[in-house]
Amino acid sequence: MDINATFLGQFIFISAIVIGLVSYYLGRRKTQTPVITGLLGFVLGLVPLLGLIYLVVLVLKRDVVTTSTAS
Repeated sequence: MDINATFLGQFIFISAIVIGLVSYYLGRRKTQTPVITGLLGFVLGLVPLLGLIYLVVLVLKRDVVTTSTAS
């Protein structure tokens, strides 16, 4: 069975998008900078193993406590 470069490239690109979106979603709850978290997830998602490790680290991180003031 052959794995051609087009299929491999599409798999890597789609996994980077999925990991980036999941990183952004987790970054909204776990960090104060979700856009940077999502961008870093996308870049690390280009190497799927690093992206998965990054997601595990985000899942294990504690949620950020937000304080809201009532006016």
